[in-house]
Amino acid sequence: MKNTYPYLLGGLLLCAVSCQKEEKAEARIPKQFALEDLFDTKSIAGADFSPDETKILVDNNTTGIFNAYELNIADTTQTALTKSTKESVFAVDYLPGNANKFVYSSDQGGNEDSHLYVMDRKTGTPQDITPWQGSKNMFGRWTIDNKSFYLISNKRDPKYFDLYKMDTLTWTPTLLYENKDGIQPYTISNNDQYVALTQEITADKSELFLYDNKTKTSKRISNDNEANWNPVTFERDNTALYYTSNDDNEFNALYKYDIASGKSTKVFSDKWDVAGVSLSKNGKYHAVFINDDGKNKVLLFDHATNKQIDLPDLEDGDILDVIISESETKLLLTVGSSTSSANLYVYDMATKKLKQLTRTLSKKIDQNDLVKAEVVRFKSFDGKEIPAIYYKPLQASKEAKVPALVWVHGGPGGQSRINYSNAIQYYVNHGYAVLAVNNRGSSGYGKTFYKLDNKDHSNGDLKDCIWGKKWLAQQDYIDPNAIGIYGGSYGGCMVLGALAFHPEEFKVGVDLFGVANWPRTLKSIPAYWEAGRKAMYDEVGDPYSADSVRLKNISPLYNYQKINKPLIVLQGSNDVRVLPIESEEIVNGVKKNGVPVEYVVFPDEGHGFMKKENQLTAAKKTLAFLDKYLKPKAQPVAK
Repeated sequence: MKNTYPYLLGGLLLCAVSCQKEEKAEARIPKQFALEDLFDTKSIAGADFSPDETKILVDNNTTGIFNAYELNIADTTQTALTKSTKESVFAVDYLPGNANKFVYSSDQGGNEDSHLYVMDRKTGTPQDITPWQGSKNMFGRWTIDNKSFYLISNKRDPKYFDLYKMDTLTWTPTLLYENKDGIQPYTISNNDQYVALTQEITADKSELFLYDNKTKTSKRISNDNEANWNPVTFERDNTALYYTSNDDNEFNALYKYDIASGKSTKVFSDKWDVAGVSLSKNGKYHAVFINDDGKNKVLLFDHATNKQIDLPDLEDGDILDVIISESETKLLLTVGSSTSSANLYVYDMATKKLKQLTRTLSKKIDQNDLVKAEVVRFKSFDGKEIPAIYYKPLQASKEAKVPALVWVHGGPGGQSRINYSNAIQYYVNHGYAVLAVNNRGSSGYGKTFYKLDNKDHSNGDLKDCIWGKKWLAQQDYIDPNAIGIYGGSYGGCMVLGALAFHPEEFKVGVDLFGVANWPRTLKSIPAYWEAGRKAMYDEVGDPYSADSVRLKNISPLYNYQKINKPLIVLQGSNDVRVLPIESEEIVNGVKKNGVPVEYVVFPDEGHGFMKKENQLTAAKKTLAFLDKYLKPKAQPVAK
């Protein structure tokens, strides 16, 4: 669903392509990577520095499943802290002042009911500190005195998230804010007095409130305009709240709300969305995060003077994230690109020395044989300019035309970004061009673009994908008769919709846990989405109203008879967002049409595939399917 909820034939296609230069690189045959070698690439994320700042708590999937590790800055070695073989473990943080204990998060088979655990390294025994069955629990941050942490949990009512303070001695939660009506807590001031609350009205409008725990009253910060208001963090001295909003612009800017005066001041804006801000522990620095045309951009500032501080230049990647150590002398940088999985670096603020801590790309992969993503734009059916992320195979040429995939992100309201993907690089390495279309309704391109698909799903957004296919067909190195469509979740629905409503456009479809029956999906959304249910219904349609007729008409399940092209469907058995029955019924229906249908089910996955073994299986079966039904067959040589 949209990111506000921790997816006409004929006419001359006009294309305006950025980053596509007249001078084209000469085609060459790259080394073709084995599936296992490419997926030997590691995924890693840094949680925080150890109390003495000599080590870093991380999680990675070295063993094929995510576990927690401790990374030694001096020699870059990693020590396993958890050894889970069944459930993914995601590191949260060390206990303040205690490197022997740390917090991690884990759910069960992808069911999204995340619990928080404390692991004592001496005993190796984890303790579930959120042992409430059926609950979803999220770590906020440590309190200013480091004796507790803030917890967001729906343990009281599955529909709503409350705010608690959890002490680190008895692990007993104390309720700080009870959410009874879908006005959700987001962050709290250091003195526990003020809580920033949000309420979703529609996909394009939200409310922002400041709740005073002393007076038990709320003050509205937002206004009546159609805009989104997103709290970020409080000033360290509890005098102000930082938030982002697109109230007076197409894009989100950063604002500072002075609690005493009740006045807001714009403190930072860009030509793209400001995604948020983070403050260092003692308020010396703040980092601003920007969604720069599908690419992450991070800026660092002296908090008192607002003077920008130069970050180190990185030739082979972009800074995706920054964590400031408690002493405010070190930065943990996450760096990645479209040809390199994310790596961790530590930067010493005083000496300006940068040290690379990880090398996650498989040693068997030459980065020069991977494809750099480009941002391109093309004109759609109505002249609207549509952005996309494009991967052109190195071997593609006019003389050696290649097949292609239109790639559709999740949502509605998601966005394809310039980042590293094992799956995309695998398909591109094997000769498939990939155009990741950011169709109308995608986030990151302004609020006008974002709302263009409201109650128009499977129409304008789907046509954008078709016009993306037309753009591909115009490239002289693409086989126009060998273009398929690939997508997951909302993108999977777009795949099924393309095959059902425009059956002659794409040669094949790859559907990962896609919505097939909109009325059922909208009625069965997880309980903890209750706060955003009305906003979702406002955007997509209310299945309990007259909208149900349109929702049924745009549901692929009720139009499966029109699907006449090969289809592969991949699904996790524990998916709570798009139920497995969605995939099962579309598979059974399309099989009746006498067209090839393959169905791959992962019993230990939810909405997305986290385990490397399952990712390997998904990619392997998908490539075999594409090679069989999409890739042009070699013509026999005349004798």
